[in-house]
Amino acid sequence: MNKLFVIFLCCLIWVSEAVQAERIKDLAAVAGVRSNQLVGYGLVVGLPKLGDKTKFTGQSLVNMLTQLGMNWPQGVNPKAKNIAAVAVSAELPPFAKPGQTIDVTVSSIGDAKSLRGGTLLMSPLKGADGKVYAVAQGNLVVGGLSASGRDGSKITVNNPTVGRIPNGATVERSVPTPFTQGNALIFNLHNADFTTANRMVEAINRMLGPDTARALDGTSVKVSAPADPSQRVIFASMIENITVLPDDAPARVIVNSRSGTVVINSKVRVQPAAVSHGSLTVTISETPQVSQPAPLSRGQTVVTSQSEISVEEEGANHMFVFNPGVSLDEIVKAVNDVGAAPSDLVAILEALKSAGALRAELIVI
Repeated sequence: MNKLFVIFLCCLIWVSEAVQAERIKDLAAVAGVRSNQLVGYGLVVGLPKLGDKTKFTGQSLVNMLTQLGMNWPQGVNPKAKNIAAVAVSAELPPFAKPGQTIDVTVSSIGDAKSLRGGTLLMSPLKGADGKVYAVAQGNLVVGGLSASGRDGSKITVNNPTVGRIPNGATVERSVPTPFTQGNALIFNLHNADFTTANRMVEAINRMLGPDTARALDGTSVKVSAPADPSQRVIFASMIENITVLPDDAPARVIVNSRSGTVVINSKVRVQPAAVSHGSLTVTISETPQVSQPAPLSRGQTVVTSQSEISVEEEGANHMFVFNPGVSLDEIVKAVNDVGAAPSDLVAILEALKSAGALRAELIVI
């Protein structure tokens, strides 16, 4: 009976680890295989009198018409109300080949009121090296809406000056990657961790043989790979689908000072400490009073203010004790029992950190 119980317990542990295990594809990425940002400048036309009023928009229109063979008088502003100057941005995915299409985002850089219904004219998209990698053109899809009345009233829904063009850019140049170069592949963890890197090496060597993989540091794992490109793709696919049990993140408390959001992970522990928390309300009121001069004194009537200051403490001070090594559940329960607001919780955590009782990294964003 005891043997059956031990076997059952081992099966439960194995199933639990298998459920928590993640693929290497979700934990790491191949070094050098990444997307590249593209940016360009263009004109959106066809706007119903909602375009720019800036001078550089008219200058851009004149330059475009000149390149198309039209002679425009120098120093004459076309003052077109149906065009808008825009910045065009896109992300070139890895292994993108000429002829493929990518999505682009179009954003107004002038004082255009809306881009709804506009069409982006041919705009080259350049990379960080100044070379053209794609060309964008097409009709915009704008989710925002803006409307105004003659009396000056105005309503805006979402953002009407930003739009997208699905498959609006055609790739003209591919970016070389180091995927097919060398005799090894390097996998970089999304979150650096020595334990996870070591477990990743053990999992790869257990499946593909000893000394196939070795850790370079807490982020990078180097894996020997075949030289043939087609075999390397199959090899990378095998590695991506190997499951690894990642280590837990370090104890951290994340505090958003703007919204009051507090996130505490499961590894946070608190040393023995007593916390007393209360709040004071200070009220200052001004009461205007009229001061009349004495009869025949030739004085003037003036208005003076009398200040009244009162200090109130909202309820009694709450005190609670943290026992050694309390967990996340106990911390949250103790704070909720005294009715502390998120801002009060932030103050308590900062005080515990200053006192050396909070065994966690406190990050305020």
